[in-house]
Amino acid sequence: MREDVILITGANGEIGHGLIHHLADQKKAIVALDLNPLDEVLQPLVRHWQVGDILNFALLEELFEKHHFSIIFHLASILSTKAELNPELAHKVNVEGTLNLLCLSEAQSRRDCVPVKFIYPSSIAVYCMPDLETKQAAGKIREDQFTTPATMYGINKLYCENLGRYYSKHYKQLANNANPDELLDFRALRFPGLISSETVPTGGTSDYGPEMLHAAAKGVSYNCFVRPDARLPFMVMPDAVKSLISLKKAPRQALTQTVYNVTSFNPSAQELYELTVAAFPKADIRFVPDCHRQCIVDSWPADIDDAAAQRDWGWRPDYNFDRAFSEYLVPVIRARY
Repeated sequence: MREDVILITGANGEIGHGLIHHLADQKKAIVALDLNPLDEVLQPLVRHWQVGDILNFALLEELFEKHHFSIIFHLASILSTKAELNPELAHKVNVEGTLNLLCLSEAQSRRDCVPVKFIYPSSIAVYCMPDLETKQAAGKIREDQFTTPATMYGINKLYCENLGRYYSKHYKQLANNANPDELLDFRALRFPGLISSETVPTGGTSDYGPEMLHAAAKGVSYNCFVRPDARLPFMVMPDAVKSLISLKKAPRQALTQTVYNVTSFNPSAQELYELTVAAFPKADIRFVPDCHRQCIVDSWPADIDDAAAQRDWGWRPDYNFDRAFSEYLVPVIRARY
């Protein structure tokens, strides 16, 4: 029997960094895949790292032949702003790359009669509010509301959620009377905006939050690309990693749905600005809205309802807005710069 290992795609990204550190502390064997060489800080923490593209099916096949993947965290994607600049490439990477991994994971699950756990980070980009008035009046949005995404990234994420549902109950397996416990175990989280003290993301529409903080700490000026009243749900990276691990650990029979919202706090850009300036009084931050990115932010909900995650697998964030700044973001970012 080959050793069970964990595959992490997009391992160099901000979630990948936090996830690899957490799993390495738990003595888990990890295979990391990314388009670029794995960050030198992460290399000692993994069993094997591979430079490669999730569109390269032959490469993925080779990895599945060498390793028995009990869990896959599929983090690789082209994010919202970059996806709008090149929607055709975004579709290829975000959809076809995911399809490659689902096909191979389903085949391994069927062959070994042991379901691969496929953990998929989705996004609030799957939602689209028709106008600002509806957004402001809607309150917390459930998983089944307003799912008509307006961006390529959101369309990709919603479609891949449905691909995951499909491969979890593949019609060929059902026709063969396969045991449902032998099917692919697909689980998805819809993340809000993520803020990390360790890395600065690029290409995301909610990046004004982390970009503002890191610029203030470095002492460089920053033009915030949304209005002061722009409001989105956010969470900090430790809670993002916690949610992935918690969903991974949840008993399959406890899950009543395939896709779950998770969130923590939902400040306005003005509230983010005020806490940033309180921590870094010399910060030079201006609000210079970018019409295109602002329109995307306006189409995403001001808050999301994560009651299903709380009910089914005990989800609770560790950090509220004030604690996120005072205990995690500001001390770590200040020390970093």
